Amino acid sequence: MCIRTVMTYASTVFAHAAPKALHRLQVIQNKFCRVATYAHWCVRNSILHRDLELPTISKYMKDASKRFFDIAGSHPNALLRAAIDYQPPHPTYLIRRPRNVLTDPPDALTAAVESLNDVNDTHD
Repeated sequence: MCIRTVMTYASTVFAHAAPKALHRLQVIQNKFCRVATYAHWCVRNSILHRDLELPTISKYMKDASKRFFDIAGSHPNALLRAAIDYQPPHPTYLIRRPRNVLTDPPDALTAAVESLNDVNDTHD
């Protein structure tokens, strides 16, 4: 079974995992990218992700959570719709709620990949 399939299935849970756990998953993905492309150690991870058109773990989780909440918002079950309609707590509130993942800033690797993609888009 592909690791991406497992993460897709549980992405709404993984998206709220500790940053260290997501970082470990990102390290594994980076190693797979390196092995699959025979990339030298000096090639940046952001370059690998851009060239492979592969989202980082945090971006993938954020996108999957957004899709989930978009679908749940139009679900016929009123209880499910009510569960997602809430105001996010203040940013200093210690407990992370599921929708907070959508407003979290991107991590360093995701920001680097997005900036590389933006540069490529302007040159095309």
